[in-house]
Amino acid sequence: MVGSCREILPVVSSPFKRFVEIGRVALVNYGKDYGRLVVIVDVVDQNRALVDAPDMVRCQINFKRLSLTDIKIDIKRVPKKTTLIKAMEEADVKNKWENSSWGKKLIVQKRRASLNDFDRFKVMLAKIKRGGAIRQELAKLKKEAAA
Repeated sequence: MVGSCREILPVVSSPFKRFVEIGRVALVNYGKDYGRLVVIVDVVDQNRALVDAPDMVRCQINFKRLSLTDIKIDIKRVPKKTTLIKAMEEADVKNKWENSSWGKKLIVQKRRASLNDFDRFKVMLAKIKRGGAIRQELAKLKKEAAA
């Protein structure tokens, strides 16, 4: 008879880093609050969480409508609104989000979506100009390498 299960199975670290937990910051990816950063303040059941943010009313959201971020703040279960706001400011959630690659990507997407036709035309001209400058430099380097 073998001793315990731990002796048989090797310890394996989990590939998952973002867990549903109280204080986890999440991005709403569907519904009327789309694109809003919220904090999980309580887990209702296996499908829903109670979420809150400084600029919204506390509500239940399905986990399928949430994308968990790497940001976590230290709060107790179902805190007061003032406590939540203070904890978010201390954890500097907004800055961390804006400096993350995911946050930067979403900011760029919003900026691109707000461009009008003339702005898109100017972007196209800038890309053509940049491509020409790159080709010139590449040709110059090839010429130096060949010589």
